[in-house]
Amino acid sequence: MAKKSKKQQQSGGTPATVALTAAGVEFTVHSYDHDPSHPSYGEEAAEAMGVSPDRVFKTLVADVDGALVVGVVPVAGSLDLKALATAVGGKRAAMADPVLAERTTGYVRGGISPLGQRRKLRTVLDESASSHTTICVSAGRRGLEVELAPEDLAKLTEATLAPIARA
Repeated sequence: MAKKSKKQQQSGGTPATVALTAAGVEFTVHSYDHDPSHPSYGEEAAEAMGVSPDRVFKTLVADVDGALVVGVVPVAGSLDLKALATAVGGKRAAMADPVLAERTTGYVRGGISPLGQRRKLRTVLDESASSHTTICVSAGRRGLEVELAPEDLAKLTEATLAPIARA
């Protein structure tokens, strides 16, 4: 987990929620009890919040031609690695080593947020996000999600919108 400043520790915020607050973006925090035995972090979040899985997005870190890239896709589907590589002008993509993803983002697997990362990575948001008024993404730890407008997420992460999800 990323080191928290005293202000973050006092407020109980994560780097993601601190970044949203600092940017003046409207968002809602959803908290739920994480079940470590659940087979899918994203599906667990959707179920716990009572939100359709096509509105809850997971943050995945991939290696595209030697560079780490974030793909943000609905939990109802999966990341199309070839489409992700194409979206960033690359040729080959593979899922990043989980330890490297955690070390680079400052978050633990299952709690990686596209916001407030230790090292800001190039981000691609699946274009389906645009069809929703709000979407949910990890707030930086398991059992914590933020709901925000997809336009705000794209702006804050400087994301490219592209069709990178498979059903």
